[in-house]
Amino acid sequence: MTPELTALALAGLLQAATFVPFSVRANLELGSGYTTSARDRPPSRQMSPVTARLQRALSNHFESLILFTLAVVVVTLGQQSTALTQTCAWVYLAARVAYVPAYALGLRPWRSVIWMVGFSATMLMILAALL
Repeated sequence: MTPELTALALAGLLQAATFVPFSVRANLELGSGYTTSARDRPPSRQMSPVTARLQRALSNHFESLILFTLAVVVVTLGQQSTALTQTCAWVYLAARVAYVPAYALGLRPWRSVIWMVGFSATMLMILAALL
């Protein structure tokens, strides 16, 4: 398995690991009656700021994972794996690991800086595969 694919697999596990603290907190705060419902209506109470941030971090990771997966597929299927693309994959993963607590703790502007590092690493992987 290429290092890029390993980073992608670990990013998938990170997604699952990000889901756990959010779902536990959401169930405690909103109640299982709401969280197991079809959610046809808004919850009767709001989530705490930290739980809401964890939800947004989870959603953001889904979004970034789409682009990272695309980058890994392009690099892998195009047989363009290099030291640069491998480093970018690990930088992306490290940035995503740092992003969740940065978001949950409301670290401004560092959350955005961390996001940009991961996004830039992903874009650089795609560009490297094309050149």
